[in-house]
Amino acid sequence: MLVFRLVLVIALVAVTVSIGVYLLSGDRRYLRFSWQLVKFSAVLLLIGGVLFALGRIILY
Repeated sequence: MLVFRLVLVIALVAVTVSIGVYLLSGDRRYLRFSWQLVKFSAVLLLIGGVLFALGRIILY
């Protein structure tokens, strides 16, 4: 659980910073980077959640 929270916090900080840089510079690649980071984090957390749930189901 700690790993999930850590990944979520790091991704949230990175997305916030990249959106802030986009707002300051107007360069759209920071916006594209933040969107890719959101998608990657969602997939990673979903896979981790599924593996965690399967581990709980199999062990009990």
